[in-house]
Amino acid sequence: MELKEVWLIDYARTPFSRSRPKQPERDVFSEKRGDELLAELLMKFFDDKLADKGIEKKDVDEMSVGVAASIKENWTYGGRIPVFLAGFPITVPAFSIDRQCGSGGSGMHVGIMELMTGYSKCFLATGFEHMTRVRARDALPNLKMMDKKSKFYRADLDMPTAFNMLQTAQKLYEEKIPRFTKEDLDKFGMRSHNLTVKNQERGWFKGEIIPLEGHVEGNIEEPMIVDRDMNARKSTLEEISKLPRLSKPFYLKKNGGKKGYIEREGTKEGVITVGNSSPLNAGATSALLMEAKEAERRGLEPMAKIKSIGWAGVDPSLMGRGPVPATKMALEHARLEVDDIDYWEINEAFCIVTLNCMDELNIPEEKVNIMGGSTAIGHPLGATMIRLTGTLARILKEKKARFGCANACVGGGQGVATIIENINA
Repeated sequence: MELKEVWLIDYARTPFSRSRPKQPERDVFSEKRGDELLAELLMKFFDDKLADKGIEKKDVDEMSVGVAASIKENWTYGGRIPVFLAGFPITVPAFSIDRQCGSGGSGMHVGIMELMTGYSKCFLATGFEHMTRVRARDALPNLKMMDKKSKFYRADLDMPTAFNMLQTAQKLYEEKIPRFTKEDLDKFGMRSHNLTVKNQERGWFKGEIIPLEGHVEGNIEEPMIVDRDMNARKSTLEEISKLPRLSKPFYLKKNGGKKGYIEREGTKEGVITVGNSSPLNAGATSALLMEAKEAERRGLEPMAKIKSIGWAGVDPSLMGRGPVPATKMALEHARLEVDDIDYWEINEAFCIVTLNCMDELNIPEEKVNIMGGSTAIGHPLGATMIRLTGTLARILKEKKARFGCANACVGGGQGVATIIENINA
């Protein structure tokens, strides 16, 4: 079977609010469910953007809904609830997919393969998360793999760490000693915030954000149009370095144990803070993909061509390593090298994850997250990978660059990656 060419036709997202589970009124989207954020986004996406391209909801052959915490009100009835809420015809099938931080991207990957093989001509990839209203702590994971008396016990896995994302980041940091210091993480966090604010101020993100009504922070009775990401703020290294530390050390023997760690870090505390990791967020994303010949028949131009995709599994207690093998897979299938990639969007779930990927693949900083990153923009888990890919496509257009790679680490020890091409470069 000859694989067909796939184009990213358009992309849009909501602003990302700052989630506040303990103070919900401070989240400007606290009164909307996550599936409602997605539905409102899709209504405006089709009415305000895709209508100009002659694309209607009935043209969608299938829709994916990525959501990491697919429990409670985030249960999507196999992806159908957002279809119904957003006013799609009942003939549009859908599915929900959970690959944690890669959920939206993996849904997009399924769509890409449908389009490549001719099973669909028009695919809508979406994702959402609302971390004020629903969080993974409400899930009931099977913990028998940690019980030495159970037949499911896994002596080879550090599952207590794997279930704590802060600790997976701390462990990755300690595994990389002496390559990085806490100051390196804080500097990258500062860079993320300052780049994001700079590009907010020049209106760059207006090219991808569809404003939605929310409420004034702290007052659910006062409506407000939300048109920007709510977490980014100008920062200095001094400010970020003083933020509370959230993780605890492992005192790895190879680094001199507890004594060696304290001598190096000057503290018994960990290095992961809110300044060098992503916040909790609410938001939704969407991307319309189309088989290239179908797009040409409709007279449509692509934002980007899908060049390749990748995924991988890694030690779940070091889940931040996931982007590296996933990217290697995508590069191999694209027949490209790291140096061929002009720009990268590497998810800043934690700055150590991004720095590790840059270090392992020898990627220069000036090619990475040049408009800001998830430390500042936000990381609504199921939505993020679509955001990275869409933002990257816009960067390639603006810079007249050819190749870009978006990747993310994934809770549970995985990674996902997508390589795109600007065919007009």
